[in-house]
Parts: sequence; structure tokens; C-alpha cells
Amino acid sequence: MAPLDDAKPVATPDEEGTAASGGGRFLKAIYVYEVPVRVWHWVNALAITVLSVTGYLIANPLPSMPGEASANFLMGYIRFVHFAAAYIFAIGFIGRLYWAFAGNHHARQLFRFPFWDRHWWGELFLEARWYLFLERKPKLYVGHNPLAQFAMFWAIAVGSVFMIVTGFALYSEGAGLGSWQDRLFGWVIPLFGQSMDVHTWHHMGMWAILLFVIVHIYAAVREDIMSRQSIISTMISGVRTFKDAEAPADEEHERPAKKAAPVG
Repeated sequence: MAPLDDAKPVATPDEEGTAASGGGRFLKAIYVYEVPVRVWHWVNALAITVLSVTGYLIANPLPSMPGEASANFLMGYIRFVHFAAAYIFAIGFIGRLYWAFAGNHHARQLFRFPFWDRHWWGELFLEARWYLFLERKPKLYVGHNPLAQFAMFWAIAVGSVFMIVTGFALYSEGAGLGSWQDRLFGWVIPLFGQSMDVHTWHHMGMWAILLFVIVHIYAAVREDIMSRQSIISTMISGVRTFKDAEAPADEEHERPAKKAAPVG
């Protein structure tokens, strides 16, 4: 994560920045998430919603429809919507992976897991204590806090790869032998044992991602209310707004920021 002086401050005439107590510096808002990251976030959220609903219906089909089978194509439409959303999900993930290299340092955080960083682990457990109401005051972070980064890496980065691989493996059965889906992902089915095993793991992956989504929404709303930094609005505007002037923990850890003169 880049030092504070590399970030892009955003302020209105009434929000020039407030002086930090005793520190002689100020901080009001920082541009964090670029447009491609924000667009991917909401498109991905919509794709996950569509995939989850249609995937559930595929695993638990609706009751039989009246009339001749030739006059009904409900499950066919459901499968088509599922496959279309899957392609959007997969292409979006590839685009997001590209932007991790082309975008700013915050765009790479989704794919980073600093396993050997003792300080990062310490911050993660401190953040976990905050979410468990064992800490009275949270730390400020310009990007994802360590606990959010941990969850995003495993649920979204690793989870997306798992769902794409197993999903296209199942799709290859319908696409047929020799199709590009079969050539790229056909090996997955014998690896798991049989087709039904892949179906089961793919379905379990859906529930794991949905569990993450529930916790993610709860945490975002909770942080907007209880912490001193914006969360939900940041993924709309790209700007992280701080409600006081303390230094973000992730910026201070990497390199001390340049001091700015106190306002007034």
C-alpha cells in the first residue's frame, strides 16, 4: 500500500482537512478505488446473486409444469441465465486480475496474502477483536483492513478460481468432447472422482461464497456506523472519507507520511 503522500486527497472548500491532535497533520478523504475496481465490484455482486439463485434452482428444480414437456422450457431458461452469468463472472474475474497489475496498489490487495508478515497477522487479530466487540476503538485503514483482506483473498480470489474451474468442468459435459471447455477443464471431473462429486463441491462453494457475502454486508454496514471511516460509499465514489484525523494504520506501517501544516 502506498504512502499517504502518494494518495489523491479529495476535499471540498468546507473540508480542507482537520488537524490531528498533537500531530500537526490532517487527513480528510483519499481516493482509493479506481473506476474499473468499482464497476467490477458491482457487476460481480450482481453476477453472484444471479448465479446463486439459478444455481439453487438447478440443484433443486421447481415442481413439474403442466402440459407437454415440449411446451415448457423453464429449466432451460434458468440454465441459460446461469451460464450467461457464469461467463460474465469469469470474464470479469480475468479483467479484475489484469487490473491488479494495471491499477493502483489498492487494486492488488485482493490477490495478496502476506503470510510471513508478523505485523499483518497482529493487525488481523486486533481487527478480529474489534469485530467481536473486544476492542473499544478500531484502527483506520485506507485500503482493506487485514481481516477483510484475509476474507477477500480466500472467498473471492481463491473462491472465484474454484467456482470457475469446477463450473466450466461441469459445462464441458454439455459442450462435448474436444470443446475448449473440455480441453481446459475436462481433467477436473476425474480428479474429483465423478460428475456428481464436482456438482456437490460446486454447490458447496456457492454456499461458502454466500456466507461470505452475508458477513461482508454486515461488516460494511457495521463499519460505516461504528468506525471512523466510510465503507459502502467508498465503493461508489472511490473515496475513503475519515471522520477524524488520525493516521491510517496501513499507511503508517509502510512509511511515515509527510506532515502537513495544521489548518488555521
